[in-house]
Amino acid sequence: MNNFDLQKEIAYRRKTKSIMVGKVGVGSAYPISIQSMTNTDTRNIEATVKQIKALTEVGCEIVRLAVPDQEAAEALKKIIPQSEIPVVADIHFDYRLALAAIESGVSKVRINPGNIGSEARVAEVVAAAKHHNVPIRIGVNGGSLEKEILQKFGGVTAKGIVESALTHIRMLEAHQFENTIIALKSSDIRLTYDAYQMLAKEGDYPFHIGLTEAGTVFRGTIKSSMAMGALLLNGYGDTMRISLTGDPLNEIKVAKEILKSLDLRDFGIKFISCPTCGRCQLNLEKIAEELEMRLEGVNKSITVAVMGCAVNGPGEAKEADIGIAGGKDSALLFKKGEIIGKYSEDQIVDVLYEEIMKL
Repeated sequence: MNNFDLQKEIAYRRKTKSIMVGKVGVGSAYPISIQSMTNTDTRNIEATVKQIKALTEVGCEIVRLAVPDQEAAEALKKIIPQSEIPVVADIHFDYRLALAAIESGVSKVRINPGNIGSEARVAEVVAAAKHHNVPIRIGVNGGSLEKEILQKFGGVTAKGIVESALTHIRMLEAHQFENTIIALKSSDIRLTYDAYQMLAKEGDYPFHIGLTEAGTVFRGTIKSSMAMGALLLNGYGDTMRISLTGDPLNEIKVAKEILKSLDLRDFGIKFISCPTCGRCQLNLEKIAEELEMRLEGVNKSITVAVMGCAVNGPGEAKEADIGIAGGKDSALLFKKGEIIGKYSEDQIVDVLYEEIMKL
């Protein structure tokens, strides 16, 4: 496969209908959006608003809040006006909380139609969502499949997850509701991928992708990157959440880097640095880490290469918009393919940063 064919493959997106989540479009006609979920107590309005603002600042585009009771649903009325990004209510078991969240002004509700009660209760939620033009995300999780599905398929399987999703989709369609986004999640990479692949053949609803219970920042980032890379490279995914234990701001940083590395979104500087080897004669790790830290938040659509020696260094640095190729206690500085200077190790970060800011 030549480079042109590879780029066509990467650029492919599964064609879907368009769903509006507040001001954010979700579907193949729109960029893949990034979302996260607050881990504050939604009833604590001040703490929740503070975290939403912090998430927004690092690039979150949709935020989901747990709504475990009526007090949390009421708190949404004060939280939503203070959020610059669409707020989604995460609802389980009690259909009345979905109704209250919709009345409070959420931009989307996440429900599992099978666990909020009777058909009549589902109909009430659908009617409210229609009236307020609020989309519903059907969230099917491998850890909470219906007993009959588990019995039929002998445990958690991709086919079982898809059958559960299709049952819920048909339940909403029976009420003439198609303003729907679908999420199929598991902590298993292969199972998650297979489930999305199967469901993609069944319709054109947009997909919310993610790997649930992925783990801590280190392990969860690796697992999520593997799963999201497989899905995104095959055209699956219209909005995404990276689920990591701890501070949700890390989820946004990882999601942005995944999308940027696949050329699916432009989130500023692409940073390339070599792994170093016995040929490297300067402290490249320190240089790369310091430069990366100083460039955090710099929104420039350029590629920066920090290379340690004369083997791959000059070639990579010349291909980048700007970069260095290390020598003994010094480095050559390249800009747009041309050598523009040679600098000592203690000068490199300052000089490279200044030149980057000029671009």
